[in-house]
Amino acid sequence: MNSMQIFLFLIIPTAILGIYAQMKVQGAYKKWAQVGSRSRITGREAAQYVLQKAGIRDVEITATRGHLTDHYDPSKKRLVLSEENFNGYSLAALGIAAHEAGHAVQHATGYSMLKLRMSLVPITMFASQLLPFVIIGGFFFGMLGLIKLGVLVYLVLTVFQLVTLPVEFDASKRAKAELVNTGILQRDEMKGVNATLDAAALTYVAAFVSSLANLLYLLAIARR
Repeated sequence: MNSMQIFLFLIIPTAILGIYAQMKVQGAYKKWAQVGSRSRITGREAAQYVLQKAGIRDVEITATRGHLTDHYDPSKKRLVLSEENFNGYSLAALGIAAHEAGHAVQHATGYSMLKLRMSLVPITMFASQLLPFVIIGGFFFGMLGLIKLGVLVYLVLTVFQLVTLPVEFDASKRAKAELVNTGILQRDEMKGVNATLDAAALTYVAAFVSSLANLLYLLAIARR
């Protein structure tokens, strides 16, 4: 196959998968953000309950602007929820809040895959900074040196995305269990949480597949 055929075979399908994953998570969130929980517990309170049950007292829970900007920062022990999930009591908000609390529990218990991902952050950030040069010089102009650099960059990104998968899956598993175990949600309310978190998980799968496809594409070009 020539370069264009390889591109069409590898890159285009993964781009479509990425778009589908984003549409899926946006659609699931929009649907279940409109369904309130019976408990009327907010996302902040749900996260706090999960942390307290795990015996965690040193994690700050804060709100931030933006849509789906929720994350856990292990370097600062800070659980950050978007304002809509911090103050909201929808099934989507509680699922996301508990998911981020799941990351805090992973950190407190020394979950090995989270520790590995944290160790990869510096080199991954450096690789990401090189990405524009790789895209311009390697993909568009076919400069051999930058193609080889691109192989290394995408190798780092692919490994990081691969390690991210079990971290995210485990956080969602913890969230689903704790929302029921703490009595925040009843089992018949978990449909909304499952749909929201499963859709979010697909975005991480899409990110891994995209990195892997780009790595294979650059390897194919470099060998030619």
